[in-house]
Amino acid sequence: MSALGGVQAKKMFGGWGVFKDGLMFAVVIQDELYFKVDDENLARFDSRHLKPFTYEAKGRQVALRYFQAPAETLEDPHAMAEWAADAWACALRNRKPVKPPKATKLPKASAARR
Repeated sequence: MSALGGVQAKKMFGGWGVFKDGLMFAVVIQDELYFKVDDENLARFDSRHLKPFTYEAKGRQVALRYFQAPAETLEDPHAMAEWAADAWACALRNRKPVKPPKATKLPKASAARR
């Protein structure tokens, strides 16, 4: 993923989150790489029969919007760069807007100071 530049991995959920500029665009869980997916790039993963990351919670399977990376991404730097850039673009499309800080109310002047 060096072609993407500025990529960092952080331990999380018993695996690793892969970040660029503070946005997670991939995860590594149980030695499997998964890329972030949305409606815009889902067909690319479906056409390759790549599966989503799933886990069990409260007795049911939960699927996240992270799908298996194609096998060639682990062997071919050009394929990795292409698929990682696509996942990064997905992370950018789906980032949550930053909320401005709430205005703080100033204390009311006491009657003595009026």
